[in-house]
Amino acid sequence: MGGNAFDATVAAGFAATVAEPALASLGGGGFLLARTAVGRAVLFDFFVDTPGQGLQPSLLEPHFHPVTVHFPGSEQVFNVGMGSVAVPGVLRGYLHVHRRLGRLPLREVLAPAIDLAREGVLINRAQAYFLDLLVPILTLTATGRALFEPDGRYQVEGNRFCNPELAAFLESLVDDDGERAFYEGALAQRIAADMREGGGLLTLADLVSYRVIEREPLPVDVRGLRLLTNPPPSFGGSLIALLLRLLEARAPADLQFGSPAHLALLVAAMEEVDRRRAEGYLSPVDLGRPGLSESLERVRSASGGTTHVSVCDAEGNAASMTISNGEGSGYFVPGTGVMLNNMMGEDDLHPEGFHVSPPGVRVASMMAPSLLLDGEQLRLVLGSGGSKRIRTAIAQVISNLVDFGMAPRAAVEASRLHWDGERVQVEPGFAEASLAALATRWPVNCWLTQDVYFGGVNAVAPVGEGAGDPRRGGCAAVVEWPEPFSESR
Repeated sequence: MGGNAFDATVAAGFAATVAEPALASLGGGGFLLARTAVGRAVLFDFFVDTPGQGLQPSLLEPHFHPVTVHFPGSEQVFNVGMGSVAVPGVLRGYLHVHRRLGRLPLREVLAPAIDLAREGVLINRAQAYFLDLLVPILTLTATGRALFEPDGRYQVEGNRFCNPELAAFLESLVDDDGERAFYEGALAQRIAADMREGGGLLTLADLVSYRVIEREPLPVDVRGLRLLTNPPPSFGGSLIALLLRLLEARAPADLQFGSPAHLALLVAAMEEVDRRRAEGYLSPVDLGRPGLSESLERVRSASGGTTHVSVCDAEGNAASMTISNGEGSGYFVPGTGVMLNNMMGEDDLHPEGFHVSPPGVRVASMMAPSLLLDGEQLRLVLGSGGSKRIRTAIAQVISNLVDFGMAPRAAVEASRLHWDGERVQVEPGFAEASLAALATRWPVNCWLTQDVYFGGVNAVAPVGEGAGDPRRGGCAAVVEWPEPFSESR
C-alpha cells in the first residue's frame, strides 16, 4: 500500500494485541530496534516503568496474586493482580514510532487490527494452547470472563474471539483522543481510582509522566559479524552478548551441531552466564579482560513469553520489535478491552527483589530485538519471546546461523536446550549419545515435544528468507507489491 517496514511493524503490533490476547496488549511494554535504509539505527524503548509516583513510601508494597502456569515439562509461578501492574508503554510506543518513521496514515495502519477486533479472530491451535495455559489469569475478573468465557464456556480452538471494546478504542486513536485519555484523561483517572481501590500502585502521575526513550543500540561482535541489540538498562541484550562471547570458547571447526561437545558447550556457557549475573556482571565489558578469561576457561573445561515481529522492506529499512504483557495482571482498563501487564510480579525482571527501585524507573527486560550485520549489510532481523528463555533461544539461533552455516529456517527450527539453574531442559531431536554425555555432568530433563517454553524466535533476511518459530505458531511471508513507493525516510 506504499508503506514501509515501520508501518508494517506497527500495524502487526496493533493486530497482535487482538489476535494474540494471551501474549500481547496495549497495556504492556516493549522495544523496537529500527534501522533505516540509510543505515541509521535506533532502539525505541517503550518498556514499563515502576509505578507509585505520589504514593507514600509505606504504601509501596506489592499486593500479588500468585498463579502457577503448567508447561508440559515444567512449571513457573507468576504474580498477577493489581499490585503487579507497571506503567504501560506499548500504546505510546507504537504511536511514537509511527510518528517518527511511518509513512501511511495512522487510520490505515490501525485498520487491520480494528477489523480483527470487530469481526473476530478464529482461534488456532497455538492460540488455544496459550489461552489454556493462562486460564486463571484471563478469567480473574468479570471483564476477563466475559471475553474468554462467553456463554459460560472457555475459548477453545475453532472459536471466534471478538473484542468490540478494543475495536472502538483503536478507532479513538486516529485523532489522538484515545492516547490522551489513556495517559492523561478520563481513562487514566479511572485506572488510578481502580488501583487505589484494589491495592495497585499505578497512579495518574505515573501515566502522565510516561515517555518513550530513544537509545543507541548495543553493538556485539560475533565471529566477524556485528549484532545490534537492546542496550542497558535492559539486560537481555547484554546477557546475549556475554553468552555469545562465551560460546567462542570453542571454534566452530571443533564442533558438530548436536554433538556431545556442542551440547556441553551450550550448557556450560548458560551456567556461566547465570553465575556471573548472580555476581552482578551482565556483559563482557562488566567482567573486564581478566574476568572474561576466567569465564572462558571455565566454559572450556566444562565443554571438553511475548510477541516478536521482524520486518525488512525492499528499500532497505528493517525493524525488530518485541512486546510483552507478561502473563497479564487480570485487570482490564474499563471500556477498552485492554488488559494491563503484570511486570512488577515477574521475578526475573527484579533479581534484587520486588519494588527495590523507586517509582518512575524504567524496568530492565530480557527482551532483545536484534539485527545481525555483515559490515554495513543487513544479514538477519530477529528476536524472541520466552521469558527467561529469550537469551538462550536467540543465542542458539545466532550460533546455528554463524557457527554451523544454517539457513534462517533451519536455525530457528533446530532443537534447543536451556539451563534453568537446576537442570538442563532439552527438546527432542538430539542424539541419545549426546544426551547421555550431557547427563554425566548435569541433571537433564528430556521433553517429549518442542514447546513454547524454549522461546519463539522469528527471523527474516533481506534476501527474502524468513522463519516463524513453529513453537509459537510463528509465520514468515514475502509480500510483493508491483510498484514500490519511491520516497525513503
